[in-house]
Amino acid sequence: MVSGNGVNRRSFLAAAIGAGAAAASTGRMEFCVFSKHLQFLSWAEMAAAAKEMGFDGIDLTVRKGGHVTPDRVNEDLPKASEAIRAAGSKLTMITTDITDMTTSYAQTVLRAAKGVGVTHYRWDGYKYKEGVALPEQLKEFAPRVKELAAFNKELGLCAMYHTHSGAGRVGASQWDLWMLLRDLDKRYVSYNFDVAHATVEGGLGGWLHATRLAMPHMGGIALKDFLWGKGPNGKWRVDWCPIGEGMVQTRDFLKMAKSGAFNGPVQVHYEYGLGGAEKGATKITIAKADVLKAMKRDLDALRKAAAEAGWA
Repeated sequence: MVSGNGVNRRSFLAAAIGAGAAAASTGRMEFCVFSKHLQFLSWAEMAAAAKEMGFDGIDLTVRKGGHVTPDRVNEDLPKASEAIRAAGSKLTMITTDITDMTTSYAQTVLRAAKGVGVTHYRWDGYKYKEGVALPEQLKEFAPRVKELAAFNKELGLCAMYHTHSGAGRVGASQWDLWMLLRDLDKRYVSYNFDVAHATVEGGLGGWLHATRLAMPHMGGIALKDFLWGKGPNGKWRVDWCPIGEGMVQTRDFLKMAKSGAFNGPVQVHYEYGLGGAEKGATKITIAKADVLKAMKRDLDALRKAAAEAGWA
């Protein structure tokens, strides 16, 4: 998990950690599993599997095609929440496909989340339109984000914007999302910082700059790993892989999170081949035991990295 970039990278990391960092966080880092990767299991089976693997909680998909769908959120979210609690786990957060308050079911889903004690949720991202200046589009997004923050304040919820990589995505280059969030209270709208996607966009200094920029507004963290590879057509692509086998400097990133007093939900994602589980399939093509073994292996690697980063 440690790069071979040498002294220059280590020096830059030390500066990144020290520059303006708040008092270091204390306590054990808790990890929740993204339930997208367990959608071949029922609520109760999912919760039992998460507990058995050693996860501290669950990031439940509450979106179209998720473990709970928006049209049944009032009926099913309390049942799913109870199943999670009955297994001895906890509902750490939910992942939604809410864009902002313009999403027709936003209020329904968020009020239901509040009703079962959820405090954090992942909110869906914005995409740029072709042929329109980016600053103009950001001006159009800004009042929508502010309106979402106001509603979250009313309910006591925190929305976390997931940072993907790729052309056309707001937040891929980090500075644009920072512009939308910089003047708003992170208790209500924040980053869900995916360090793997940040590394895709900036594998040397870019992810470090992005982490420093986002840290004061970081509500949640998502963890996974990747390598660059070439597809059959000869074009470069992102090849997802198990934690510790790729380019993501997980331990160093967790050091920065500790120094920055991060204290939000930490989600573990699985994007490499797991018989369809990586894509949220409801039926998988490999044995359930093999999927769970791989997931536990990544969790164990993350606990080791967190301990090396100074988390208790």
